[in-house]
Amino acid sequence: MAHVTGDGPRPFGDALRVGSGFRLADVDPASTPGFDGKRRNAAELMTETDDELDDLQERLYADGTAGGNRAVLLVVQGMDTAGKGGIMRHVVGSVDPQGVQHTAFKAPSEEERAHDFLWRIHKALPHAGQIGVFDRSHYEDVLIVRVRRLVPEAVWSARYEQINAFEAQVSAGGTEIVKVMLNISPEEQKLRLMSRLDRADKHWKYNPGDTDERKLWDDYMAAYQVALERCSTDAAPWYVVPADRKWYARLAVQQLLLERLRAMDPQWPTADFDVAAERRRLAAT
Repeated sequence: MAHVTGDGPRPFGDALRVGSGFRLADVDPASTPGFDGKRRNAAELMTETDDELDDLQERLYADGTAGGNRAVLLVVQGMDTAGKGGIMRHVVGSVDPQGVQHTAFKAPSEEERAHDFLWRIHKALPHAGQIGVFDRSHYEDVLIVRVRRLVPEAVWSARYEQINAFEAQVSAGGTEIVKVMLNISPEEQKLRLMSRLDRADKHWKYNPGDTDERKLWDDYMAAYQVALERCSTDAAPWYVVPADRKWYARLAVQQLLLERLRAMDPQWPTADFDVAAERRRLAAT
């Protein structure tokens, strides 16, 4: 059910990638770029491709255990309630957890503040063979830090180039980077926050500070615009995923991850022992 163009199905990566002239304000958060199906079709496609995603992830993991240096880093950013948790459960949760390294970044600790802003990011990078997932990331240091004026402008404004250099280095070391911005509308966010207040079993997810952050929505969108246009590179492209429809956002992120793993084409490592000899030895026991 991919969106069909004159040249055939359009990859999600092409439909969602941030390129020259990109304007976040032009993206409809309720749209479904790269997909012309309905919710049930999305669920069917996710189920159909789960096995392939799992197989590719296992191949990547096996390659890492055999000395390969490749890995994947999935960076997920978005305003509160944009659906980051759902991505973790429905997309990342569908593969073998032993090959996943998940990090949820919160406000930096005292130790982390004593170092460069990328220090804690370096420590959380995925090992060879793994899919690393960042729930929020180093981009908070040019988003909330900028909006809330937590450091001088001269400090945060220099970070875009520092981030680009860092990501280029990570990519050169064998880690494929997929950066996703879940683009939710303020109206949809309001509905999701209200639903948390309407249900006692969701109160634990509600943070009164989220309402305060809504007052700064335009400032956050301006900060995202700059981060997206300045830090979408060939080594580490940004993808903006409309997130008002949870089912579409989950499908899109799954397909972005799948497309990247297909391109990597990880192979099973060659046995470093004589298979026939081991078969004979085992049969004799």
